[in-house]
Amino acid sequence: MLAIADLRNEYSKASLDVTNVLPDPVRQFEKWFQEAVQAQVPEPNAMTLSTVNALGGPSSRIVLLKGIESNRFVFYTNYQSAKGKDLERVPACALTFFWPELERQVRIEGVAGRIDAERSEQYFQSRPRGSQIGAWSSPQSSIIESRTILEERVAQIEKKFSGHEVLPKPHQWGGFEVEPVMIEFWQGRQSRLHDRIQFSKIDNAWKIYRLAP
Repeated sequence: MLAIADLRNEYSKASLDVTNVLPDPVRQFEKWFQEAVQAQVPEPNAMTLSTVNALGGPSSRIVLLKGIESNRFVFYTNYQSAKGKDLERVPACALTFFWPELERQVRIEGVAGRIDAERSEQYFQSRPRGSQIGAWSSPQSSIIESRTILEERVAQIEKKFSGHEVLPKPHQWGGFEVEPVMIEFWQGRQSRLHDRIQFSKIDNAWKIYRLAP
């Protein structure tokens, strides 16, 4: 069995410099995101969302980016979930994207806030019916005794909305948007001398820096 410490890759696909990134980091992110889509990276919109829990400690999970609107990164969740409660308590959060096929990573730090209910409703009603029923059925992050409880709740919701092609949005479900204050672009390079270009928002303007790997 290969030792974990012996697992390593050399990165050599591309380079990154302050001279070849766009001056707006959100546009640069969109450029890299489209390249990830074109490269057929599996689930390129999957991102690690890190929040601060009630004990002041970090908490992370994978969620899906669902849009970039007004330079903010949008995702949807149950507001009563652990992440939803974390963000209501402490809106500071971090997002991380990793596209290994391109040897790239993007880190985003920012502040989250709820989007308006109308936008959440529009997105909810664009989802597949099964996902709509799932949002109604799951008391996300709550302790449950068995999967049977979920299956029973699904049956109840399906009965309640029988004949309805589209379900209304549950009041506890909706979107968050993250306004970035820092975005770092990481490009893997040989010998672990990776390229790191960081944008920091200072006095409402983006400043750009190169960081040591």
